Amino acid sequence: MQVRTSNAEWKGTLEKGSGTMSLASGTYEGPYTFASRFENGPGTNPEELIGAAIAGCYSMFLSALLSNAGFEPTRITTSAAVVLGDGPAITSITLETEGVVPNLTEQVFQDKAEEAKRNCPVSKALAGTEIRLVARFSE
Repeated sequence: MQVRTSNAEWKGTLEKGSGTMSLASGTYEGPYTFASRFENGPGTNPEELIGAAIAGCYSMFLSALLSNAGFEPTRITTSAAVVLGDGPAITSITLETEGVVPNLTEQVFQDKAEEAKRNCPVSKALAGTEIRLVARFSE
């Protein structure tokens, strides 16, 4: 079992505050604000990171499915558009993928692409994984 850890800190009110998000691996740390999440301000936001997570997971999973079927992908490129709607709530995620795979038919690619969408771990997690909470309070 692998456990991956990320961290976030928020200081201040929703609209005037700011925060940072980071990966425990140390490969990423970035700022986020109300403007970067709900407007077009500088910085990142949770939805952008979810998009990167699903695009990365999906690309690897599709590559694995194709490889297991006897095809060697040269490249799988995926983008994810995560829509934050009213609520606020994530209302949709659109994946766009392009594969360069020698000796593959369009139908096999489409079948494997759909299978990857259903079964990559991040897709499954976003479909309703239990979220556990440990909450601590201090004044």
